Amino acid sequence: MKKVILDVDTGVDDALAIIYGLESKKMDVLGITTVSGNVPLRMTTRNTKKVLTLIGREDIGVYAGAEGPLIREAEYEYNIHGTDGIGNALDGMEIEDSDHETPFAPDFIVEQAEKYKGDLTLIMVGPLTNLALALRKEPRIKDWVNDVIIMGGVVSEMGKGNKLPNSEFNIFADAESAAIVLHSGLEITLVSLDVTLQTYMKLEHIEQLKGTKYYNFTLDSTKVFRNFSEMRYGTDGCALHDPLTIGYSLDPTYIETKKYYVDVETDSKLSYGQTICDFRNLWDCEPNVNICVNVDAERFIHDFIETLKMAK
Repeated sequence: MKKVILDVDTGVDDALAIIYGLESKKMDVLGITTVSGNVPLRMTTRNTKKVLTLIGREDIGVYAGAEGPLIREAEYEYNIHGTDGIGNALDGMEIEDSDHETPFAPDFIVEQAEKYKGDLTLIMVGPLTNLALALRKEPRIKDWVNDVIIMGGVVSEMGKGNKLPNSEFNIFADAESAAIVLHSGLEITLVSLDVTLQTYMKLEHIEQLKGTKYYNFTLDSTKVFRNFSEMRYGTDGCALHDPLTIGYSLDPTYIETKKYYVDVETDSKLSYGQTICDFRNLWDCEPNVNICVNVDAERFIHDFIETLKMAK
């Protein structure tokens, strides 16, 4: 079973990704690291613990990481994820704040990468600050980690970003960290908006969960997200950005990829955080990122819903 660290900024789709990954029973999650992103770090950490409690997997350690980007000020997405980050769907849940001190998330990544050399997958569905800090501390992890699957960027569908016209939120949130990671030498797959925007979970999908363990959470947590999508894009749905990233780890046949050289814009006010792919090799640089060029969206959404539906 694949050994995995999930790195999250737990908002709505992060929560669904955690549920999907754990309920698949196909990955050995060594721990979950949290980062500032959709909402502040204290919320992403608390939300992660609540989701693990909902699943019944409090045995999985949660390791708090960076409280903000390397350089710029943090920006949050309350209008999509709600005032608490998960649509206030678990407001009634009480969790205990442990007095036990856990390792700083980048330290945990380094520790596990060294322990499981060649047998560790990092699944990053938030800003890449924790991994950038881990690389700065121990560059050798590029040789220790098997692969890194990142939800981020928009590559071929320029103008369809979700933060700036050419920028996706996770990369925009800390473009300097993204640049460090993409140029690190790690084996990277970028699960971008090019494919995630094709995986919309609509109300009709959620209703298939009625009477099951995650129906209420899925319906309630996505309400703000779905309302935002309806208002902005005319679609009452929730793009499964982070769950698709998990899905690719579980079954790479969901997505077709090709390897190209990709860089990150860190200077322009118009396109800060843009992931620029050199399709024609104009820069004569070695390909460094597997980008997504096609997705079997219908099959993925079906598997996602079925996995949640079958959970006990």
